Amino acid sequence: MNIYFDNNATTKVDSEVLEEMLPYYSKFYGNPSSVHDFGRKARFAVNKARSQVAKLLGIQPEELIFTSGGTESNNLAIKGYLFANPKAGRHIITSEIEHHAVLNPCKELKKQGYDLTVVSINKEGVVNPEEIRKAIRGDTALISIMYANNEVGSIQPISEIGNIAKEHNICFHVDAVQAVGKISFKTKEIKADLLSLSGHKINGPKGTGVLYIRKGIKVKSLQQGGHHERNIRPGTENVPGIVGLGKACEIAKKTLNEEVIYVSNLRNKLYLGIRERISDIKLNGCLEGILPNTLNISFAYIEGESLLLKLNKKGINCSTGSACTSGSLKASHVLRAMKVPSHMIQGSIRFSLGKYNKEEEIEYTLKILPGIVQQLREMSPLYEGIKEDGI
Repeated sequence: MNIYFDNNATTKVDSEVLEEMLPYYSKFYGNPSSVHDFGRKARFAVNKARSQVAKLLGIQPEELIFTSGGTESNNLAIKGYLFANPKAGRHIITSEIEHHAVLNPCKELKKQGYDLTVVSINKEGVVNPEEIRKAIRGDTALISIMYANNEVGSIQPISEIGNIAKEHNICFHVDAVQAVGKISFKTKEIKADLLSLSGHKINGPKGTGVLYIRKGIKVKSLQQGGHHERNIRPGTENVPGIVGLGKACEIAKKTLNEEVIYVSNLRNKLYLGIRERISDIKLNGCLEGILPNTLNISFAYIEGESLLLKLNKKGINCSTGSACTSGSLKASHVLRAMKVPSHMIQGSIRFSLGKYNKEEEIEYTLKILPGIVQQLREMSPLYEGIKEDGI
């Protein structure tokens, strides 16, 4: 059995999505900027995809531009807004659990003379909106908060934060990469001025993304070239990728509610089974306040990397956190911010499920996991000491 529990890192491309994309590689391969038939067909496909994405987000098609993914969308939102609106101020507010595609641009801007306030979160991984309010200054130009965390799945009070931003006439950016397709929302209702999403998190192709820019918000291009995407994102459009992203959004809009129920039932079965079979574990986050597909669990007295490798040998593929930092030996900045004890951070594993997972995969994991955990604990000097002390 080969099981994939790493859907927060990336997802399998839907067969319908792939089928929709294929003709635009070799049949309708024109440049969308060309005026001949090949170009017009490509342009029509891009415009159709723009409408599909807009319907999912509850916005107007002209309010979004296509990018290469979440990282570009976040950088363009943050830097592009600040550079286009120098009179808005030079103070940024974000949180300590943001994705590095938000934290690193903010840190770079700090080097360039901008002021940065990074608000803390509670032990459940949630930002307190009042902490945002307290951090606001007269020169605050931008608030950037993720909708849902990629490592632990904690869902943020985005609507409340959006209202606070509006009260103070501050631009509000939402990194919704993990939320789109997993949470039902309308962009206008959460008061977002800028919003990022990524195609490969919703069973679309990699290398595709969207930045929603509310009508009236100015964003400056970060690169120079042609007049593509409203003069904000130059470069010939990735037509097959955009077509695939549009189709993925269309599917997500149709199936969101039933998929949430299906995946959350699998997730809950996995968590309850682990809790019943394995002692000394900690769920990072609150089950009622996290994404329906996500479980981040710390197993005491073991190393997460060792557990990950042994699970992999048994055909169970999960992760120790964000795929973007999996090559780093640093402890998760998200779990540290949640004040998870160091020895528990060391033994944390993320299971992120998707619509292609099956109940038998959960049962197989629950059969295999306890034995591996016990084997690793028996090798741990710390665990041996606990047993000797009779604790």
